[in-house]
Amino acid sequence: MQTTLSFDDFWAWLADHPNCILRAGTADSVVYDDDDYYWRFSREDARTLLVQVVRGKRLVAELFIEPEHVNTVQVSPGEKGEFNFDLLVEVQGQPQVAYYFVMTHALEEPQQHVPEGPRGRLH
Repeated sequence: MQTTLSFDDFWAWLADHPNCILRAGTADSVVYDDDDYYWRFSREDARTLLVQVVRGKRLVAELFIEPEHVNTVQVSPGEKGEFNFDLLVEVQGQPQVAYYFVMTHALEEPQQHVPEGPRGRLH
């Protein structure tokens, strides 16, 4: 089952789940996660976001993403329990995958906050 979400929603969620990335890339490249790697998210400039894969202090790979060109993020189940997050752009009126992230789990719905009473019991 495919779902879509905005790039802003995806980016905020992705930044909170760097340890859940299995691989990421473009049509021309792919970066696989490794136990020695960590994923870092930042801003290159006012228009460009940066995804870096780092091992220790050494840069392994980086993706530059211009969010203004991403129309939507399409989410679909992948192989072996993986989940694909395809960042779609429009080229000559047709949607194309510009970037993708393969994750260990899908986007979770935010949990509803239930106020607690005395000693942690619910009212």
